[in-house]
Amino acid sequence: MTITKQLSGFTASLRCRDLSPDVIARTRLLVLDLIGNVVRARHDAESTPSLLAAVRVMGLANGDARVFADPATYAPAGAVLINATLAHSLDFDDTHAAAIVHPGAPVIPAALAAAELVSASGEDTLAAIVAGYEIALRLALALPAGAHYDRGFHPSATCGAFGAAAATARVFGLDAAATESAFGIALSQSAGSLQFLANGAWTKRFQVGWAGMAGFAAATLAREGFRGAADPIEGRHGFLNAYAPAPEPARAVRDLGMVWELMRTGVKPYPSCRWGHAGIDAALALRAECNVDIYNIEQVTLGLSRAGMLLIGAPADKKADPRNIVDAQFSGPFVIAVALATGGMAWDSYKLLDDPTIRALMQRIAYENDPDIEAEFPANMSGRLTVRVRGDVFSRKIVTPKGEPETFPTEAELRGKFSSLADAVLGKPQANKLADAILHLDRLADAAAILREGA
Repeated sequence: MTITKQLSGFTASLRCRDLSPDVIARTRLLVLDLIGNVVRARHDAESTPSLLAAVRVMGLANGDARVFADPATYAPAGAVLINATLAHSLDFDDTHAAAIVHPGAPVIPAALAAAELVSASGEDTLAAIVAGYEIALRLALALPAGAHYDRGFHPSATCGAFGAAAATARVFGLDAAATESAFGIALSQSAGSLQFLANGAWTKRFQVGWAGMAGFAAATLAREGFRGAADPIEGRHGFLNAYAPAPEPARAVRDLGMVWELMRTGVKPYPSCRWGHAGIDAALALRAECNVDIYNIEQVTLGLSRAGMLLIGAPADKKADPRNIVDAQFSGPFVIAVALATGGMAWDSYKLLDDPTIRALMQRIAYENDPDIEAEFPANMSGRLTVRVRGDVFSRKIVTPKGEPETFPTEAELRGKFSSLADAVLGKPQANKLADAILHLDRLADAAAILREGA
């Protein structure tokens, strides 16, 4: 059986009864984490007004589908595009370290829009979300992700289109053959470039949102009988062979249905590129334990893997001079400086972008490829921070940043993060009602209740 057929059969047949209580509980928490991002980004992300305007111009605002924290309604495809783009707009959404993928942003909005369209149960919707995570993450691992990145692709978008197609197909109840066709259609829409790093472009969040809509469209076309390409994953011109130089197709189906990559997905305690989180953890620890006076700091060095350097360390002059929020999210010097200076790194920290103290400290922060940290990749997004203060040198290596599966937050901690994002937009009572509905997703007769509670 081909890789595509195995993944299609898995997607079509997955049921909540196939999932352990731990997987079900973790999925609910990942949905909670993602929707908090959507709610806040609807009102705070600087790209939101132009996104909504374009959706209206394209005629995607004509329908009954809902967007979180928005009283208007949209066409289903428009709702997916908006919710999925918003989910990634704060760069505060979940991350699978080895796959280098933010799986929730394209997958969850597609599943919820499909559920709203066909009045799917929460149980079916949760199973669909799990299927979407597994497809997106397993494809990224099979590329593998590092080689895909080296070619300039953004795997959250490229692999995310397949994940969104899987989630939508499962909500629609497509059989294995129709799901395979959905993957064949998604292949034609799988795109995403790292060129956004050149100028802090909003395309990073948009291409993840477009992946959600592309996957939703692919499964909808397949539902209506549209034929997709055969062998879209392992074929000669299929995804794995076209998007990476030496793919490992068997990795996509290894232990399929027994080992859940969703459980290896972490969440972000800080709203910035995940590659900087080990350094932030180290900075906060050193600040608290060693009483570091930022005005006496002579030099700060963060050791990273090559992949980490690409995202937050190079080119050094650009990273030390972020000009906008996207630049700052991918600026190691900015997030480390904020952590050392303030003892935290939150969404409101971006108000310090032009702060003179932060700007001065950024100039004393450098990056290097650390062999010990390189050895941890791709299993971990590790980092080593060394701070030279007059007369002293402090160092801290963080192998596993906070929020990874080994250090996964509790439900109470994630409700706290959700509250910090959603309360200011929805009001605390409504935010609590939305969180309660999400945390009972698999028990809802109608999964769209979540969208109604969050509108």
